[in-house]
Amino acid sequence: MHTQRSTLSAVAVAVAALGLLTACGTEKAGSEGSKEVGGAPEASLAGQKWQVESITVDGRTTKAAVGAAHVAFKDGKATGNLGCNGFGGEAAVEGDSVKVGKLIRTQMACGKKITGFENRAIEALSDGSLKAAVDGDRLTLTAGNGDRIALTSKPAAPLVGTKWKVGSVVDKKAARSLPKEVDAHLTFGKDGTVRGNLGCNDVTAKADVRDNGKIELGSAGATRKMCPGDKMKTERSLLALFGKTVDYTHEGDRLTLTNPADGKGAAAKAATDAKPGAGEKSGAGEKSGAGEKSGAGEKSEPGAQTGSVSNPDGE
Repeated sequence: MHTQRSTLSAVAVAVAALGLLTACGTEKAGSEGSKEVGGAPEASLAGQKWQVESITVDGRTTKAAVGAAHVAFKDGKATGNLGCNGFGGEAAVEGDSVKVGKLIRTQMACGKKITGFENRAIEALSDGSLKAAVDGDRLTLTAGNGDRIALTSKPAAPLVGTKWKVGSVVDKKAARSLPKEVDAHLTFGKDGTVRGNLGCNDVTAKADVRDNGKIELGSAGATRKMCPGDKMKTERSLLALFGKTVDYTHEGDRLTLTNPADGKGAAAKAATDAKPGAGEKSGAGEKSGAGEKSGAGEKSEPGAQTGSVSNPDGE
Protein backbone atom coordinates (compact mmCIF):
# COMPACT_ATOMS: atom_id res chain seq x y z
CA MET A 1 0.00 0.00 0.00
CA HIS A 2 1.18 3.56 -0.64
CA THR A 3 0.05 6.89 0.81
CA GLN A 4 0.04 10.15 -1.13
CA ARG A 5 -1.28 13.67 -0.43
CA SER A 6 -3.46 14.92 -3.24
CA THR A 7 -6.60 16.92 -3.83
CA LEU A 8 -7.89 15.54 -7.09
CA SER A 9 -5.88 12.34 -7.25
CA ALA A 10 -8.66 10.10 -5.96
CA VAL A 11 -10.83 10.93 -8.92
CA ALA A 12 -8.13 11.84 -11.43
CA VAL A 13 -6.41 8.50 -11.26
CA ALA A 14 -9.74 6.78 -11.79
CA VAL A 15 -9.96 8.26 -15.23
CA ALA A 16 -6.24 8.13 -15.85
CA ALA A 17 -6.02 4.40 -15.32
CA LEU A 18 -9.05 3.79 -17.45
CA GLY A 19 -8.04 6.06 -20.27
CA LEU A 20 -4.79 4.12 -20.76
CA LEU A 21 -6.10 0.57 -20.36
CA THR A 22 -7.24 0.73 -23.92
CA ALA A 23 -6.20 3.02 -26.72
CA CYS A 24 -8.82 5.68 -26.06
CA GLY A 25 -8.77 8.71 -28.30
CA THR A 26 -8.91 12.27 -27.06
CA GLU A 27 -10.95 15.20 -28.23
CA LYS A 28 -10.52 18.92 -27.87
CA ALA A 29 -12.69 20.19 -25.06
CA GLY A 30 -15.03 23.09 -25.64
CA SER A 31 -14.63 26.34 -23.80
CA GLU A 32 -18.02 26.09 -22.14
CA GLY A 33 -17.72 25.46 -18.42
CA SER A 34 -19.78 23.31 -16.07
CA LYS A 35 -23.33 24.41 -15.43
CA GLU A 36 -23.77 26.17 -12.13
CA VAL A 37 -26.38 24.74 -9.80
CA GLY A 38 -28.03 26.82 -7.11
CA GLY A 39 -27.71 25.74 -3.49
CA ALA A 40 -25.14 23.53 -1.75
CA PRO A 41 -24.55 20.26 -3.63
CA GLU A 42 -23.34 18.20 -0.66
CA ALA A 43 -26.74 16.53 -0.21
CA SER A 44 -26.68 15.47 -3.85
CA LEU A 45 -23.08 14.25 -3.61
CA ALA A 46 -23.39 12.22 -0.42
CA GLY A 47 -24.08 8.51 -0.72
CA GLN A 48 -24.10 8.51 -4.52
CA LYS A 49 -21.93 6.18 -6.56
CA TRP A 50 -20.52 8.42 -9.29
CA GLN A 51 -19.37 6.71 -12.47
CA VAL A 52 -16.32 8.39 -14.01
CA GLU A 53 -16.97 9.45 -17.60
CA SER A 54 -13.97 11.56 -18.60
CA ILE A 55 -11.11 13.78 -17.48
CA THR A 56 -10.05 17.07 -19.07
CA VAL A 57 -6.45 18.21 -18.59
CA ASP A 58 -4.96 21.24 -20.36
CA GLY A 59 -8.03 21.43 -22.59
CA ARG A 60 -7.81 17.82 -23.77
CA THR A 61 -10.55 15.34 -22.84
CA THR A 62 -9.94 11.61 -22.41
CA LYS A 63 -12.92 9.31 -21.92
CA ALA A 64 -12.95 6.59 -19.29
CA ALA A 65 -12.52 3.14 -20.74
CA VAL A 66 -14.03 0.86 -18.09
CA GLY A 67 -17.47 1.23 -16.57
CA ALA A 68 -16.22 0.02 -13.18
CA ALA A 69 -14.46 3.32 -12.46
CA HIS A 70 -16.33 5.18 -9.76
CA VAL A 71 -16.08 7.33 -6.65
CA ALA A 72 -18.40 7.85 -3.69
CA PHE A 73 -18.40 10.54 -0.99
CA LYS A 74 -19.79 9.39 2.36
CA ASP A 75 -19.09 9.96 6.05
CA GLY A 76 -16.13 12.22 5.38
CA LYS A 77 -14.45 9.80 3.02
CA ALA A 78 -13.93 9.33 -0.70
CA THR A 79 -13.79 5.70 -1.82
CA GLY A 80 -14.00 3.87 -5.10
CA ASN A 81 -12.19 1.95 -7.77
CA LEU A 82 -9.74 3.26 -10.33
CA GLY A 83 -10.59 0.66 -12.96
CA CYS A 84 -7.26 -0.92 -12.11
CA ASN A 85 -6.66 0.14 -8.51
CA GLY A 86 -9.00 0.88 -5.63
CA PHE A 87 -8.63 3.90 -3.35
CA GLY A 88 -9.80 5.45 -0.12
CA GLY A 89 -9.14 8.74 1.61
CA GLU A 90 -10.49 11.58 3.70
CA ALA A 91 -12.84 14.00 1.95
CA ALA A 92 -14.73 17.11 2.98
CA VAL A 93 -17.71 18.53 1.09
CA GLU A 94 -18.62 22.08 2.08
CA GLY A 95 -21.04 23.98 -0.11
CA ASP A 96 -19.73 23.58 -3.63
CA SER A 97 -16.18 22.80 -2.47
CA VAL A 98 -14.70 19.29 -2.33
CA LYS A 99 -11.38 18.62 -0.61
CA VAL A 100 -9.72 15.19 -0.73
CA GLY A 101 -6.99 14.66 1.87
CA LYS A 102 -4.57 11.80 2.35
CA LEU A 103 -5.16 9.07 -0.19
CA ILE A 104 -4.44 5.37 0.11
CA ARG A 105 -4.62 3.32 -3.07
CA THR A 106 -3.70 -0.21 -4.03
CA GLN A 107 -0.54 -0.74 -6.04
CA MET A 108 -1.55 -3.31 -8.64
CA ALA A 109 0.73 -3.57 -11.65
CA CYS A 110 -1.20 -1.86 -14.43
CA GLY A 111 1.59 -1.30 -16.92
CA LYS A 112 4.21 1.45 -17.19
CA LYS A 113 2.02 3.69 -19.35
CA ILE A 114 -0.89 3.54 -16.93
CA THR A 115 1.32 4.14 -13.89
CA GLY A 116 3.08 7.03 -15.57
CA PHE A 117 -0.21 8.60 -16.62
CA GLU A 118 -1.59 8.20 -13.09
CA ASN A 119 1.38 10.03 -11.60
CA ARG A 120 1.23 12.84 -14.14
CA ALA A 121 -2.52 13.27 -13.58
CA ILE A 122 -2.03 13.45 -9.81
CA GLU A 123 0.64 16.13 -10.19
CA ALA A 124 -1.37 18.12 -12.71
CA LEU A 125 -4.64 18.02 -10.77
CA SER A 126 -3.39 18.55 -7.21
CA ASP A 127 -4.82 22.06 -7.18
CA GLY A 128 -6.44 22.56 -3.78
CA SER A 129 -10.22 22.72 -3.50
CA LEU A 130 -12.37 21.34 -6.29
CA LYS A 131 -15.54 23.12 -7.30
CA ALA A 132 -18.52 20.76 -7.57
CA ALA A 133 -21.43 21.37 -9.92
CA VAL A 134 -24.39 18.98 -9.83
CA ASP A 135 -26.90 19.00 -12.67
CA GLY A 136 -29.45 16.20 -12.33
CA ASP A 137 -27.54 12.92 -12.57
CA ARG A 138 -24.30 14.62 -13.63
CA LEU A 139 -21.41 15.90 -11.53
CA THR A 140 -18.47 18.02 -12.64
CA LEU A 141 -15.44 18.55 -10.40
CA THR A 142 -13.28 21.48 -11.53
CA ALA A 143 -9.82 22.45 -10.28
CA GLY A 144 -8.61 26.02 -10.03
CA ASN A 145 -6.60 25.66 -13.25
CA GLY A 146 -9.66 24.58 -15.23
CA ASP A 147 -8.91 20.85 -15.32
CA ARG A 148 -12.08 18.91 -14.64
CA ILE A 149 -13.65 15.50 -14.22
CA ALA A 150 -17.10 14.53 -15.52
CA LEU A 151 -19.11 11.91 -13.62
CA THR A 152 -22.63 10.55 -13.63
CA SER A 153 -24.82 8.81 -11.06
CA LYS A 154 -26.59 6.90 -13.82
CA PRO A 155 -25.50 3.27 -13.38
CA ALA A 156 -23.63 1.64 -16.21
CA ALA A 157 -25.15 -1.40 -17.89
CA PRO A 158 -23.31 -4.37 -16.35
CA LEU A 159 -20.84 -5.92 -18.76
CA VAL A 160 -21.81 -9.43 -17.64
CA GLY A 161 -25.46 -10.38 -18.17
CA THR A 162 -26.34 -7.57 -20.57
CA LYS A 163 -27.33 -8.32 -24.15
CA TRP A 164 -24.90 -6.26 -26.25
CA LYS A 165 -26.24 -5.45 -29.70
CA VAL A 166 -23.43 -4.88 -32.20
CA GLY A 167 -23.89 -1.60 -34.07
CA SER A 168 -20.67 -1.42 -36.07
CA VAL A 169 -17.46 -3.27 -36.86
CA VAL A 170 -14.03 -1.73 -37.36
CA ASP A 171 -12.03 -3.08 -40.28
CA LYS A 172 -8.78 -1.53 -41.50
CA LYS A 173 -9.25 1.52 -39.25
CA ALA A 174 -12.67 2.31 -40.73
CA ALA A 175 -15.92 1.82 -38.82
CA ARG A 176 -18.76 0.20 -40.75
CA SER A 177 -22.32 0.37 -39.41
CA LEU A 178 -24.35 -2.81 -39.60
CA PRO A 179 -27.36 -2.86 -41.95
CA LYS A 180 -30.73 -2.92 -40.15
CA GLU A 181 -31.38 -6.50 -41.23
CA VAL A 182 -28.22 -7.76 -39.49
CA ASP A 183 -28.93 -8.61 -35.84
CA ALA A 184 -25.61 -9.45 -34.21
CA HIS A 185 -25.37 -9.55 -30.43
CA LEU A 186 -23.34 -11.04 -27.58
CA THR A 187 -24.07 -11.79 -23.92
CA PHE A 188 -21.31 -12.53 -21.42
CA GLY A 189 -22.46 -14.97 -18.74
CA LYS A 190 -21.48 -15.41 -15.11
CA ASP A 191 -20.45 -18.96 -16.04
CA GLY A 192 -17.45 -17.69 -18.02
CA THR A 193 -19.01 -17.98 -21.47
CA VAL A 194 -20.20 -15.65 -24.20
CA ARG A 195 -23.25 -16.48 -26.31
CA GLY A 196 -25.19 -14.77 -29.03
CA ASN A 197 -25.38 -14.40 -32.79
CA LEU A 198 -22.70 -13.22 -35.22
CA GLY A 199 -25.15 -11.88 -37.77
CA CYS A 200 -25.87 -15.26 -39.33
CA ASN A 201 -24.96 -18.09 -36.98
CA ASP A 202 -25.43 -18.60 -33.26
CA VAL A 203 -22.14 -18.67 -31.33
CA THR A 204 -20.80 -19.79 -27.97
CA ALA A 205 -17.30 -19.63 -26.51
CA LYS A 206 -15.41 -19.36 -23.27
CA ALA A 207 -14.89 -15.78 -22.10
CA ASP A 208 -12.64 -14.64 -19.28
CA VAL A 209 -13.65 -11.06 -18.48
CA ARG A 210 -10.87 -9.35 -16.53
CA ASP A 211 -10.75 -6.14 -14.52
CA ASN A 212 -7.75 -4.82 -16.45
CA GLY A 213 -9.69 -4.01 -19.60
CA LYS A 214 -9.11 -7.34 -21.35
CA ILE A 215 -11.28 -10.32 -22.28
CA GLU A 216 -9.81 -13.68 -23.25
CA LEU A 217 -12.16 -15.17 -25.85
CA GLY A 218 -11.93 -18.89 -26.56
CA SER A 219 -12.41 -20.57 -29.91
CA ALA A 220 -15.89 -19.97 -31.31
CA GLY A 221 -18.39 -22.79 -31.49
CA ALA A 222 -21.10 -21.91 -34.00
CA THR A 223 -23.85 -23.25 -36.18
CA ARG A 224 -22.93 -23.53 -39.87
CA LYS A 225 -25.55 -21.82 -41.98
CA MET A 226 -25.05 -19.69 -45.07
CA CYS A 227 -26.64 -16.23 -45.19
CA PRO A 228 -26.73 -13.26 -47.60
CA GLY A 229 -23.60 -11.15 -48.11
CA ASP A 230 -23.94 -8.48 -45.40
CA LYS A 231 -24.63 -11.06 -42.71
CA MET A 232 -21.63 -13.16 -43.70
CA LYS A 233 -19.40 -10.09 -43.93
CA THR A 234 -20.36 -9.12 -40.39
CA GLU A 235 -19.83 -12.66 -39.19
CA ARG A 236 -16.31 -12.83 -40.61
CA SER A 237 -15.39 -9.62 -38.78
CA LEU A 238 -16.75 -10.86 -35.45
CA LEU A 239 -15.27 -14.34 -35.79
CA ALA A 240 -11.83 -12.76 -36.10
CA LEU A 241 -12.07 -11.63 -32.46
CA PHE A 242 -12.39 -15.15 -31.06
CA GLY A 243 -9.42 -17.25 -29.99
CA LYS A 244 -7.65 -14.08 -28.82
CA THR A 245 -7.30 -11.76 -25.85
CA VAL A 246 -9.04 -8.53 -26.84
CA ASP A 247 -9.16 -5.10 -25.23
CA TYR A 248 -12.52 -3.75 -24.15
CA THR A 249 -13.90 -0.35 -23.22
CA HIS A 250 -17.09 -0.26 -21.17
CA GLU A 251 -18.75 3.10 -20.64
CA GLY A 252 -22.38 3.43 -19.61
CA ASP A 253 -24.47 1.45 -22.09
CA ARG A 254 -21.68 1.01 -24.64
CA LEU A 255 -19.08 -1.72 -25.12
CA THR A 256 -16.20 -1.86 -27.59
CA LEU A 257 -14.03 -4.90 -28.32
CA THR A 258 -10.68 -4.39 -30.06
CA ASN A 259 -7.96 -6.77 -31.20
CA PRO A 260 -4.78 -4.96 -30.10
CA ALA A 261 -2.74 -6.72 -32.79
CA ASP A 262 -4.50 -5.09 -35.75
CA GLY A 263 -6.96 -2.56 -34.30
CA LYS A 264 -9.99 -4.40 -35.69
CA GLY A 265 -13.04 -4.82 -33.51
CA ALA A 266 -16.69 -4.11 -32.86
CA ALA A 267 -18.83 -1.54 -31.04
CA ALA A 268 -22.03 -2.53 -29.25
CA LYS A 269 -24.80 -0.95 -27.20
CA ALA A 270 -26.92 -2.45 -24.44
CA ALA A 271 -30.15 -3.73 -25.98
CA THR A 272 -33.27 -1.85 -24.94
CA ASP A 273 -35.79 -4.20 -26.52
CA ALA A 274 -35.09 -7.16 -24.27
CA LYS A 275 -33.96 -8.03 -20.78
CA PRO A 276 -30.23 -8.74 -20.39
CA GLY A 277 -29.47 -12.14 -21.82
CA ALA A 278 -33.10 -12.75 -22.72
CA GLY A 279 -33.58 -15.90 -24.73
CA GLU A 280 -30.05 -17.14 -24.10
CA LYS A 281 -29.27 -19.99 -21.77
CA SER A 282 -25.93 -20.66 -20.17
CA GLY A 283 -26.36 -24.08 -18.60
CA ALA A 284 -24.10 -26.97 -19.51
CA GLY A 285 -25.23 -29.01 -22.44
CA GLU A 286 -27.64 -26.36 -23.71
CA LYS A 287 -27.50 -24.93 -27.18
CA SER A 288 -26.22 -21.41 -27.63
CA GLY A 289 -28.71 -18.80 -28.70
CA ALA A 290 -31.63 -21.10 -27.97
CA GLY A 291 -34.86 -19.85 -29.40
CA GLU A 292 -33.15 -17.29 -31.63
CA LYS A 293 -33.43 -17.26 -35.37
CA SER A 294 -30.35 -16.41 -37.39
CA GLY A 295 -32.16 -15.49 -40.56
CA ALA A 296 -35.69 -14.60 -41.57
CA GLY A 297 -37.66 -17.79 -42.05
CA GLU A 298 -34.52 -19.89 -41.76
CA LYS A 299 -33.52 -22.38 -39.10
CA SER A 300 -30.04 -23.01 -37.81
CA GLU A 301 -28.59 -26.42 -38.45
CA PRO A 302 -28.79 -28.72 -35.43
CA GLY A 303 -25.70 -29.75 -33.50
CA ALA A 304 -23.70 -26.56 -33.08
CA GLN A 305 -19.98 -27.21 -33.28
CA THR A 306 -17.79 -26.61 -30.24
CA GLY A 307 -14.37 -26.51 -31.84
CA SER A 308 -12.66 -23.75 -33.78
CA VAL A 309 -14.83 -22.47 -36.61
CA SER A 310 -13.59 -21.28 -39.96
CA ASN A 311 -15.33 -18.47 -41.80
CA PRO A 312 -18.54 -19.97 -43.20
CA ASP A 313 -17.76 -18.89 -46.75
CA GLY A 314 -14.41 -20.61 -46.65
CA GLU A 315 -12.27 -17.48 -46.32
